[in-house]
Amino acid sequence: MTVANTSSFPRLMGDVGGTNARFAVQEAPGAQPTQVVTYPSVEYDTIADALKAYVAQLTCARPLQAAIGIANPIVGDHVQMTNFRWSFSIEAVRKELGFERLLFINDFTALALSLPSLQPEHLRRIGTAGTADPKGAIGLLGPGTGLGVSGLLHDTAGHLVPLGGEGGHVSLASANAREDAVIAVLRDRFGHASAERALQGAGLVAVYEALCKIDGVPAANLDPAGVTAAAMAGSDARCVEVVELFFAFLGSVAGNLALTLGARGGVYIGGGIVPRLGDWIDRSAFRERFIAKGRFREYLDGIPTWLIHAETSPALIGAARALDEL
Repeated sequence: MTVANTSSFPRLMGDVGGTNARFAVQEAPGAQPTQVVTYPSVEYDTIADALKAYVAQLTCARPLQAAIGIANPIVGDHVQMTNFRWSFSIEAVRKELGFERLLFINDFTALALSLPSLQPEHLRRIGTAGTADPKGAIGLLGPGTGLGVSGLLHDTAGHLVPLGGEGGHVSLASANAREDAVIAVLRDRFGHASAERALQGAGLVAVYEALCKIDGVPAANLDPAGVTAAAMAGSDARCVEVVELFFAFLGSVAGNLALTLGARGGVYIGGGIVPRLGDWIDRSAFRERFIAKGRFREYLDGIPTWLIHAETSPALIGAARALDEL
């Protein structure tokens, strides 16, 4: 790990998605985020405009270094957000804001970097089985505006290395005929039925509309909040089924990730949707579907799963660590 240069503080951190852009500053090495502000992304024409608004209201010295986790793959200098309209050059934003260094990483890479810093109060265990191997790989996924996927691997020196990828776009798999039918509707509608098509905010609506089509009934005009509200109230049987399918699919995808990484260090669930559904995950099919992998059921039963529920976005801490380690 690189030792932070105290002259580089304060530093700006960001956690940017299609719904919200969160910014904070880190005023000293190892310090917790302060001056945390959340802006609705839709209120700003560009990410530079959102950054300018944040910098303008800071009460500390102007940061000269910044790291931002963003809900998008980072390949080269140009960024075109998948689930939002912002499109920009990283270097152009750096010059416009006057940063000496500006680092963009995938938002779930940032969240993965934060995992070693999470305290017990930031986590809630899902199920009771499994013991984390401190030397094992760690898996991370989380549904929100999209489906983020990442993880941490140990290198030969024992350091944790974050993964940057787009695992949310793997193909969605079913476990029964009802799920077969839902995925067929999603595939007809979108061309490819990815995990993200079901496991994100818009996916709640897409699965609801698929169920209505399969059952031959008209779909109500619901947004994601409307689907979850009806499910929580138990006022619409198909909305209840949407949430049940959501957790079943999430468990299957999480189990696939655990197998792919050999995630004996555990699997963490982040994102904004699951915490808003209260304890539903505890009584859902999530954990059963996580371990339901035939001959590898016992292997997966030894892997613990946790829900991240920190009030301040842990990805902000991960973005700060990225300035030291990437």
